[in-house]
Formats: sequence, C-alpha cells, structure tokens
Amino acid sequence: MTTDVAILCCFSLCAGFIDAIVGGGGLIQTPAILFTFPQYPVATLLGTTKIPSFSGTSMAAWQYARRVEINRPLLLVTAGTAFLAAMLGASLVSYLPNHFLKPVMLVLLIAVAVYTYLKKDFGQETHTSVTPMGNTWLWGAVIGLVLGFYDGFFGPGAGSFLILAFISLMGFDFLHASAHAKVVNLATNLAAILYFGLHGHILWPVTILMAASNLTGSFFGARLAILKGNKLVRKFFLLVICGTILRFAWELFK
Repeated sequence: MTTDVAILCCFSLCAGFIDAIVGGGGLIQTPAILFTFPQYPVATLLGTTKIPSFSGTSMAAWQYARRVEINRPLLLVTAGTAFLAAMLGASLVSYLPNHFLKPVMLVLLIAVAVYTYLKKDFGQETHTSVTPMGNTWLWGAVIGLVLGFYDGFFGPGAGSFLILAFISLMGFDFLHASAHAKVVNLATNLAAILYFGLHGHILWPVTILMAASNLTGSFFGARLAILKGNKLVRKFFLLVICGTILRFAWELFK
C-alpha cells in the first residue's frame, strides 16, 4: 500500500506540472489510480483524484493571476456555469457509462491536433476583436456548461479543451487561455469534490498525499509556462493532445 501511494504521488507530481502548463494532468493521474486500486469503485477513484487536481490548479491559477491579465466578469460567468454543470456531471458518474464519449472525443482531438500543428500562429497572439462583448459572455456560459459537465462526468483532457475554447471562441493567446482555463477548472474540481465528498467517494489518506505532490508540480509548471510564454505552451498543448489521442485510441481498440 505504501509503495502504491508513493508511485501515485510521483504520477501526481508529473500531472500537476503538465496540467499547470496546458491542462491534461488527468491523463496521467486518472489512469494511474485506476490501475493501482482496481478494487475500488470508479466513482471513488475519480473522487480521490479531484482534490490533487484542485490543489494543483489552485497553485497554477494563483501564479497566473499574479502575472497575466484576467477578465474577471467573463470568468464569473464561465466558472459559475461550469460549477453547476460539473456538479450535474459528477452526479451521473455512478449511473451512466462514459465509454460512449470516447469515440467522439477521439475524432475531435485528432482534428484539434492537426489544426494546431498546421496553423503555426494559432494561439500565439491575442485577438480581442474575435468575439463582441455580449457574445463573449454567452460563449463563456456555453463553454462552462459543456466542458463543466464533461469534466464532472468524465474529466481527462478537460483543461486542454478549455484552452482550445478560449483561443477559438474568445481570441485569446495560449498563455491567457491557460490562465482563464485554470480558474474555470478550479470551479469544476470544487463541484466534483463537494459531490464525491458528500457521497463518501474519496480515499482521504491517499488524496492528501497526492494533493501535496500535485501542488509541487503545479508550482514549477506554472512558473515555467509564464517564463517561456506562448511557444512553450503551444508545444506542450500538442504533446498533451497527442497523448490524449493515444490514450483514447488504446482504450477503444485494445
């Protein structure tokens, strides 16, 4: 048990580092805990990963907020709707299978990876004229509802999808998209923690140690992203998207 937890903490540290830069930490952390503790219900294992994710995301959001300009009204709308949608998504985990989402996500991720690779200037500059202010808040609510539900119900890759949405629909660059995505992700993690915690789906001794590791990785990941800027974040984005594609493809075709 001690060795298993130590290994999970190593995965959590890596997940926090990657997640702070471009999201996708769940691709590392979630499979690790599912493989390590197969005797527990899936809802319990997913609930256990939410506190490490929340702690790491909190650190990253704090780091970004100190150095990157944040659109607070937009975040209030997006994070608020994401919180409610994530609570609904988490409540359905115990009742509905999530495997039907994977083929759709696989096709979408391949398209995202190809588009990002071919369009070299994607997410490299902020284009404030992409979406009028009224539509910005509307799109913020849509992003919060769709990706908030996805994160509560399924999870892996949600951070990367949030970044993509902020770039495509809001005209943000990668750095600003990452900063805003972290705050929204914070809201979805909090909603999931509340639901899973109230229903006894968290392994507390395991999650606390994983949280400390995720927090450490997130601290260094966020600082590196802010220091190196958009080009580094774009490279990590492509790597994480490719990792997500491989992960989903393996589960679909194994």
